[in-house]
Amino acid sequence: MQVSREEILHIAKLANLNLKEEEIDTYLLHLQDILNFANIVSSAPVDDLNESIGANDSYNVFRKDEIKVFEDNEALLQNAPEKERNMFKIPKVIQ
Repeated sequence: MQVSREEILHIAKLANLNLKEEEIDTYLLHLQDILNFANIVSSAPVDDLNESIGANDSYNVFRKDEIKVFEDNEALLQNAPEKERNMFKIPKVIQ
């Protein structure tokens, strides 16, 4: 599918873009590249694929809220800009 100059101007109008005359050809090339890539992706052979990413029945999976003791607090706090009583000291956020 080839994008026409009129289609670019119509899309620019819908998107409320004020394209300069010298930008139209650049946008035309970029949109054509995007559409060509979309065509390649949509025609990719996926019939024999058994796996999918992210498509499963699990949702809102939570882990148990557990307290874990971290043994080396000094290593944890070594990069803290400020610390107080073996904890991170942060600026006050409520007035």
